Amino acid sequence: MQLIPTAPTAKAPASRFTGDVYVNALHSGEAPSRLVAAMVRFAPGARTNWHSHPLGQALHCTDGTGIVATRDGTVIVMRPGDTVHTPPGEEHWHGATRDSMMCHLAMVEHDGGQSATWLEPVSDRDYETAHAQTRR
Repeated sequence: MQLIPTAPTAKAPASRFTGDVYVNALHSGEAPSRLVAAMVRFAPGARTNWHSHPLGQALHCTDGTGIVATRDGTVIVMRPGDTVHTPPGEEHWHGATRDSMMCHLAMVEHDGGQSATWLEPVSDRDYETAHAQTRR
């Protein structure tokens, strides 16, 4: 057993996120473990770029209201206590609603050292289209 010291909060890179996003690394597994976990905090309107994960991803919302959207237009609203799973290879993005911060635990497994394939930023139009579905 080992107590892992708290990692410093880091600003997420603008090359992969829109808006203010902050990350605290929680765990990066060493073989045979492949688990990578982080606490990610999104300011209102902040979001990831489009991306996918070779072995899928689980997002557990701890605070605020968030959006998870896929290329086919599926939108899920995340609230505290909700967990959303994206299957391997599914292109998606996630972030906060326009009027609420959002914090989630992001959990993935790395595959040969890779845990995500990062793609282009989510356009304002795609964000607004997904956001409109949060009011239904």
